[in-house]
Amino acid sequence: YPRQHAPETQLSEFDQSMTEAVMGSYTKVLFVRDPFQRLISAYMQSTGGPHRSFSTFVQGVLDRGEHKASLEVKPLVSLCQPCLIQYDYVMMFGFLRQELGHLLHRVGLPKDTHLPEFRDTQGRWTYMWLSEQLFSELSLKQKQQLSHFYRGDLSAFQFSNSLLSD
Repeated sequence: YPRQHAPETQLSEFDQSMTEAVMGSYTKVLFVRDPFQRLISAYMQSTGGPHRSFSTFVQGVLDRGEHKASLEVKPLVSLCQPCLIQYDYVMMFGFLRQELGHLLHRVGLPKDTHLPEFRDTQGRWTYMWLSEQLFSELSLKQKQQLSHFYRGDLSAFQFSNSLLSD
């Protein structure tokens, strides 16, 4: 759709039939990450300024609410709309090496295509330890509120090891 679609064109500018045609012409891939890990990542990136506790950071996210949340912490289902868009692939962080290899093969790229080096195992252990430490800083009420805040993500995707799933 080169005439109607330029790089800066927003999908919302098309009518419904054009949107469906454009979306049908792409391979749609959604990368998902445990919402609690996304929250930790946003916290770690935000600590460049005045230092604040994780609990204080989480309370700020909860106080702002889903609609005013920054992109880094906003629930994925509100950003990616998996109920409206038929994604061809949903890829989980933590399994990128296996899943990217499969995806590249499925879209027809040569088997010898060089993949970046992933350190999933080391990163997973570090995040598990950090997650448990930061999760322990939260009150029971904050944990419940976070589970509610991310309820759509937790329902839509299989985050079986998420601390928020409990």
